[in-house]
Amino acid sequence: MDVWANYRKILHVDMDAFYASVEQRDDPSLMGKPVVVGGRSNSRGVVSAASYEARKYGIRSAMPVAEAARRCPSAVFLPVNGQKYREVSWQIRQIFLTYTPMVEPLSLDEAFLDVTGSTSLFGPADLIALTIKQRIQQELNLTASVGLGCNKFLAKLASDLKKPDGFVVVHPNRIQEFLDPLTVERIWGVGEKTAEQLHNHNVKTVRDLRSLELKFLTKLFGSLGSQLYQLAQGIDDRPVESDRVVKSIGRETTFETDIADPDVLETTLLKLAVHVGRSLRKEALRGKTVTLKVRYADFRTLTRSRTLLRATDLDDVIYQEACSLLRELSLKQPLRLIGVTLSNLTDQIQNQLSLFEGPQVEKENLTKVLDSVKEKYGEKSITRARLL
Repeated sequence: MDVWANYRKILHVDMDAFYASVEQRDDPSLMGKPVVVGGRSNSRGVVSAASYEARKYGIRSAMPVAEAARRCPSAVFLPVNGQKYREVSWQIRQIFLTYTPMVEPLSLDEAFLDVTGSTSLFGPADLIALTIKQRIQQELNLTASVGLGCNKFLAKLASDLKKPDGFVVVHPNRIQEFLDPLTVERIWGVGEKTAEQLHNHNVKTVRDLRSLELKFLTKLFGSLGSQLYQLAQGIDDRPVESDRVVKSIGRETTFETDIADPDVLETTLLKLAVHVGRSLRKEALRGKTVTLKVRYADFRTLTRSRTLLRATDLDDVIYQEACSLLRELSLKQPLRLIGVTLSNLTDQIQNQLSLFEGPQVEKENLTKVLDSVKEKYGEKSITRARLL
């Protein structure tokens, strides 16, 4: 009898060192060299991706580029080429869609696929997984690691175990055999502090975690305790969502040198607000919550949010609220990073009448005209005087 007969068949496909691998593929002279994508070695950005050769030096994503350069001065440092990576990601997704419409992208370089309904056409799930791996290698000259399980949690865990170019199957009748030896840090939701608390109770592996009672875990961690209890037993009922709802749209920038000048900071906020507003309108979304993010030279990060009475996609509204939040912070140190995000999104247009409806409509009409010009002649064809 087929052990998979009554279970979903979920794949998690994770590209190996995606940005760096694309750069190595496109420039063969980089093969075998430590490659860091994130900016010049003397820039103030963070690492977006590191090749496996660079990872041997302890270089990881989100590490300051300057620290990566200190660890490996001989590494090749490259800027992020977002357009190229998005194009390759689209090509990868077309391969996925050959086998199932149930594709849930998590980012440019990873996605969940539900192939439960695909086996009658393409054969067993493990064959579909291997075929996808092979096509990515043959057609795009890139490697992917793939995990196959009966739920998202198991599939994602499996894809990470034998990177790069890994392939791990978690059979439904061997779930605990797979999970028990793993460290508790492998469980979703177990960060540094949670792991420390578990270690204090002599819980080091999933087997140890599974031996604890639900009541004890919920007393210790609240709702997270219930999640840990279920995941330790391999239980995860979340479906693959092919049309994931966008939860937020944001933009941030890291300065070459720390900035304290309010005019420069507010001009930067305007630039970011224009990008965020444009992205919202492209997705036909509006948002009610504006969040300002700032980071100091010591990497201390603060966020402040404000929820509006009505959802908006207008650059000016986003900008004004972000500036207001910035002024309320009363900054005492220069900033290395600033960002703006709009969340609490909706695709519903709110036709709420007010005394200010006339100016609001005028702004919306002007925005539509500006978007039309950019659509026809390019993003840089028209801009605000302050951003010149």
